[in-house]
Amino acid sequence: MLVLLPPSEGKASSGRGAPLKPESLSLPGLTAAREAVLTELVELCAGDEDKAREVLGLSEGLRGEVAKNAELRTAGARPAGEIYTGVLYDALGLATLDASAKRRAARSLLVFSGLWGAVRVTDRIPSYRCSMGVRLPGLGALGAHWRTPMASVLPEVAGDGLVLDLRSAAYATAWKPKGEVAGRTASVRVLHAPTRKVVSHFNKATKGRIVRGLLTAGADPKSPAELVTALRELGYVVEAEAPAKAGQAWALDVLVDEVH
Repeated sequence: MLVLLPPSEGKASSGRGAPLKPESLSLPGLTAAREAVLTELVELCAGDEDKAREVLGLSEGLRGEVAKNAELRTAGARPAGEIYTGVLYDALGLATLDASAKRRAARSLLVFSGLWGAVRVTDRIPSYRCSMGVRLPGLGALGAHWRTPMASVLPEVAGDGLVLDLRSAAYATAWKPKGEVAGRTASVRVLHAPTRKVVSHFNKATKGRIVRGLLTAGADPKSPAELVTALRELGYVVEAEAPAKAGQAWALDVLVDEVH
């Protein structure tokens, strides 16, 4: 099982670990594309601060993020699972998983990123600010920048098992499973059952709990249909829609009554 996650907008501080080693990151086929984004982002943020804030979509109160980005090559690095915080990652609670579940998380979780493309939770990265929706002056829209290298790398990473896609729309632009891989992909929405609406905080928290539940239970569904069964065994109410034709992903709705 491969689980595709969005990053978090908020991130923990880099800390005092050794600096980033780009060549040590997982998915080495993304190295050149990562270097291109990293180089332009560092140069942008080391230059005109106001221009950098505008490009990155940062408010005045987040001006310090620009200086942080300028120091990415020398800042301390920590496992990505410690860097990403926020609602989904709080609910996932990587640090409190038992040893077996942590090993499964290291193998199966892949976090998408405007800067790194995608990383494992064990990859050591510094804290940064660069969403997938950013359009850098030189490289252009990051979603488009990542499509070609992702199309080459991700099908191999997906292997022959289930792909559980929990990404937000912006991060889904970087890679869309196609063909046979798409047939093994399940995209999940979390809906408030009484209103059948997506509630952002609630959606993120429930997705984090879903991943934690699967990891803790040692579940290893091989197909979207088996995922539906696994989620129901965890107590979730799931509505599943099989694709109308080959080469399309399954659509799963998880219905939850309480918003928390």
